[in-house]
Amino acid sequence: MNSFIPALRAQLQTLPGEESHVEAMPLNRPFSSLALQTAEHFRQSAVGIVVYPLQGAWKSVLIQRPNYEGTHSNQIAFPGGKKDSDDPDLEFTARRECHEEIGLPVDLGICLGRLTSVYIPVSQFIVEPYIFFVEELPELRAEPREVASIIPFDLSILRDDQILQRTDMRFKDGIVRKDIPYFSIEGKIVWGATAMMLAELRAILKRI
Repeated sequence: MNSFIPALRAQLQTLPGEESHVEAMPLNRPFSSLALQTAEHFRQSAVGIVVYPLQGAWKSVLIQRPNYEGTHSNQIAFPGGKKDSDDPDLEFTARRECHEEIGLPVDLGICLGRLTSVYIPVSQFIVEPYIFFVEELPELRAEPREVASIIPFDLSILRDDQILQRTDMRFKDGIVRKDIPYFSIEGKIVWGATAMMLAELRAILKRI
């Protein structure tokens, strides 16, 4: 178990990249790098993927967004958000958002590296995923305006091929999208940009 963090840090030096996103990408979704070529403008954002040991296993946390009138209502995500004008860099953005949304202290955790950025066309955000190792996770608290619940999960489940499934989804505008890939984690449907990040993390874990 003591070798996991050095191995993870080493694997983050050579990322699988956008090819690893394919298994979690909805039909007709372009690679982020291609979508950005035609984007008129985008906003920078970052998320924190918090990795920590608990009872002999390696864990991380997702959050569920509250129900609201917005693009990402009720969705499962990593804690994160847009870069503020006074954030010195995107790593700080990820740390600040983890503090604001789940109560993780800004200065807690070692940054092991980051995953490939993901562009979200519907909200025009480009997301930088940072991975933080926390040796002893403090008690977390959900910020109720931004987080409906905190969802811990075991990283080892990402190695299981059965975790990646497909379903049809109906959206608020009444449109039904067919055959959307998703990760089934703790009874939740994790799809879209977060699923693409999980797909790359899954590819990395399979190399360790």
